[in-house]
Amino acid sequence: MKKLQNSLMLLLFLAVVAASCGRKESGQLVGVLDRPSWKGINPYGMVYIPSGQLQIGTGDEDLSRQMIARPKSISIQGFFMDDTEVTNNEYRQFVQWVIDSLAHETLQHYLEDDGATSDKQRIDWDMDVDWEADAEELEDLFYQGNERFSGRKELDVSKMVFEFQWYDLQGAAHHGDRNRTSFIHKERVKIYPDTLAWVRDYAYSYNEPMTRNYFWHPAFDDYPVVGVNWKMAKAFSYWRTKLWNMYTGDGIMSEDFRLPTEHEWEYAARGGRENAPFPWGAYYTRNAKGCLLANFKPGRGNYPEDGGLYTVKADGYYPNDYGLYCMAGNVAEWTETAFFENSYSFMHDLNPDIRKDAKDEDPITDKRKVIRGGSWKDVAFYLRTGTRTFEYQDTTKCYIGFRNVLTFLGRSINDF
Repeated sequence: MKKLQNSLMLLLFLAVVAASCGRKESGQLVGVLDRPSWKGINPYGMVYIPSGQLQIGTGDEDLSRQMIARPKSISIQGFFMDDTEVTNNEYRQFVQWVIDSLAHETLQHYLEDDGATSDKQRIDWDMDVDWEADAEELEDLFYQGNERFSGRKELDVSKMVFEFQWYDLQGAAHHGDRNRTSFIHKERVKIYPDTLAWVRDYAYSYNEPMTRNYFWHPAFDDYPVVGVNWKMAKAFSYWRTKLWNMYTGDGIMSEDFRLPTEHEWEYAARGGRENAPFPWGAYYTRNAKGCLLANFKPGRGNYPEDGGLYTVKADGYYPNDYGLYCMAGNVAEWTETAFFENSYSFMHDLNPDIRKDAKDEDPITDKRKVIRGGSWKDVAFYLRTGTRTFEYQDTTKCYIGFRNVLTFLGRSINDF
């Protein structure tokens, strides 16, 4: 019994000593001992892409003779990537969050004495919004008067505005003598998808049913969201990071969700296959049975031959070797990268990343952002992993969506 008591006393002593470590200097260089542990993360719906080397450029002869994708060897840091394009239902979670925040602000549901400034009070998300009982106070969030169609009570999408921030680390690195506020940028973006793109993108073509139904009808929940411009995709990424950090609960901030760089996208699309012209590796868009391997415009416009007249579900075709779906076809995808025809000649070979913070008043050529992967309306050339093209950052199209990435922290996922 006495030995048991002595053992317990020893354990108690060791526990006290361990608890005091990091709070009292010992004279030894041991580092800060009360640091939180880090065991890595496994974000839902994402797959791990390991660090590696990539031979970028055309996977075959440059048939277009544009010379904008010259071969070059680069290295890419590991990252997580969404296994599918962001779907309508996933983006709708963002839209619903903005709608709820507008309702809470209208009803003055704020936390008291939270230390925030008067113009930036924090919302109390524990408060309930009763859309029926509070209908009179929330009336301004809906279309009014002549803007109402057929007497329907519909939310005014023009009021769905989200403010996001970004920190210009490149500017801070090269102009570090300035005040920190010079590099903190805030932007307000209308975030509701441009459903009218289904009509506007085509002349003499009946696509009104897609405008009316594609984003909200449950039949399209698992289809990729479209009608979002580059800044809307950036706003979604910022919100997703905020949501992640709010609910992980461990107090350790991960890297931010963001758009992939052009070459992260290409590296992931190749699926670990060197110089693969398509995500499935082969030189052809059909398998041995003659079945088409992606959703695009085959032949001379037989759109449904591949199984989908417009878009298909975000996981509608077999994934590549990394487990990523529809890296070719379905919808083209925004990347972080600014488009310059000659960028391959001057970019770095370590995590190449070329950005351009284009303002509204800047020349239109400064607003070009790289899109990759091709879409349901494109010919096979745009499905190639090495094909580069662009769209303007303030443009919405019914054939462009996006997916997020998250930089991996550490050497390899096997380290955790």
